[in-house]
Amino acid sequence: MRRIKPVQQSSQRKRTLLFGVVFFLLFSGIGAKSVYLQVLCSDWLARKAADQHERSFPYSGKRGTIYDRNQKEMAVSIETKSVAVNPVNIKDPKQVAVQLSRVLGMDYREVFENLSSRKAFVWIKRQISPKEEKELKDLALDGVIFQAGNSRFYPFKAVGGQLLGFTGVDGTGLEGIEYSYDSYLKGKAVNRTVMKDALGRRFEVDKEEVDKELSGNNLILTLDSNIQYIAEKALEEGVVTHAGKSGMALVMDPKTGAILAMAHYPFFNPNLYKKYDHNKMVRRNRAITDPFEPGSIIKVFSAAAALDSNLCKASTTFFCENGEYRVGRNVIHDAGSHSFGYLTLEEIIKYSSNIGAVKIKDAIGNQKLYEELTDFGFGKKTNVDLVGEAPGLLAHYKKWTPIDAGTISFGQGVSVSALQLVSGISTIANNGVLMRPHVVNEIYDAKDQKLKTISAQPVRRVISENTVLALKDILKTVMTDEGTGTGGAVEGYTVCGKTGTAQKIGETGTYEPGKYVSSFIGFLPAENPALTILVIVDEPEKQYYGGAVAAPIFKKIAYETLYYLNIPPIREPGKYRVAKDGEVRG
Repeated sequence: MRRIKPVQQSSQRKRTLLFGVVFFLLFSGIGAKSVYLQVLCSDWLARKAADQHERSFPYSGKRGTIYDRNQKEMAVSIETKSVAVNPVNIKDPKQVAVQLSRVLGMDYREVFENLSSRKAFVWIKRQISPKEEKELKDLALDGVIFQAGNSRFYPFKAVGGQLLGFTGVDGTGLEGIEYSYDSYLKGKAVNRTVMKDALGRRFEVDKEEVDKELSGNNLILTLDSNIQYIAEKALEEGVVTHAGKSGMALVMDPKTGAILAMAHYPFFNPNLYKKYDHNKMVRRNRAITDPFEPGSIIKVFSAAAALDSNLCKASTTFFCENGEYRVGRNVIHDAGSHSFGYLTLEEIIKYSSNIGAVKIKDAIGNQKLYEELTDFGFGKKTNVDLVGEAPGLLAHYKKWTPIDAGTISFGQGVSVSALQLVSGISTIANNGVLMRPHVVNEIYDAKDQKLKTISAQPVRRVISENTVLALKDILKTVMTDEGTGTGGAVEGYTVCGKTGTAQKIGETGTYEPGKYVSSFIGFLPAENPALTILVIVDEPEKQYYGGAVAAPIFKKIAYETLYYLNIPPIREPGKYRVAKDGEVRG
């Protein structure tokens, strides 16, 4: 057996010790590094890992539903997909841009520019169609992301379009109720985290059930979709028949101020709002935004001022100058070829005499007329729960010239909104009390818990009950033989109504020959008013008197709505016989 020399043993021990020291130092270094990474760098490493395998996206809860007064869905949110990309994971941006632009119908340069971004997430197209989604999924393009979300859909299409408004691609309300109640309707915004694989390949975000805590609130409107449809169809027929430029029709419950219908023609379909960009007038709620001169309808309020001041009675007689009345350097005429002599206040409204209205104003004075008009709500906003309302124009009486005062008394030189006009007449129907108009009844959260009820809100008493009774009797005569509103008479019901015909002011600030706004307003049944209806037709051709153009539209809306609401006829024999024939003016 060979013996190991002491020198060799010593050398082996040194090598063993050296290797031991080296391994000890290596393991100590590894251990120290592990401690450093696990303890001191744990948060940083966790974020790094998350960045490699997770992606956070903004997400909004489902937008609330808008219902009509009968719980029919007027605006809902439906599931849609949007397309985004992670440019880092796209190996051939040019080829992917070609395919994306082809399927999505987009400009190639725009898509390629987005694919060239250094960002980790870039939107390509929001709210794609199911067909586009399927084609892109079949292509299986790397770096393409499908983001689940919601888009707005209006089941009744154009019914109530201008009133409802619309939302943008980001779900924010842009017009109408959608805009006015956006803070209630929109869902809460959060960040959602999704995963991707270790190779960074494409991933898809599946839509999960949105927690009710994130969803927006639901609105129940005063609007009745059936009455809205009745008003829109009658309005369309009337505007087309008379070759008008446009039209509006409003239906209100005079006792509460609840708006049952707010119709516009031409129609607007909020599902296709982008197609109306070239003509934003069509998508605007002109019933609150666009003031106009009301014409002879304002005579009702002139009469109300005279009666309520106790300076006049319905039987008070005025000399109407046989058709011509000079005010300073100006001459006021009655409509058409009419030349009235002596007329009572009642007859001035029945025959719609301009000169008679001026004489009524002269009897009560400028201040009283101004105060009465402002009490009825003219010259200021109604404070309806909609954004964008115009106050109209009614100058202070101290600024009126003699001719201003005269023309204001019969509806020129003053501008009003359609909503102001229907609210004013509803004050008479509501026994002299002005109500605040509103379009929303109740607001519920996503858990069906009631958040808010918008009750009927009286604003103020404008005229006495005795004045109301006198005005009702006067407005009934407008619908009888020789009255200007016979075309609006509804068989079986007593109607209180008034016609209006106003010449339009052009861009030069002067009245344009041949261009008129024709209108008719009324409430019924007179004994217990359930409806106030206003019809306006802009620039009708051939015929232009309100009694000939707007009154028949009123009649159709009134008859069909009363039938729908199951309000039975109340026949009043004797004094006020409905005229079925005769000339219409006003």
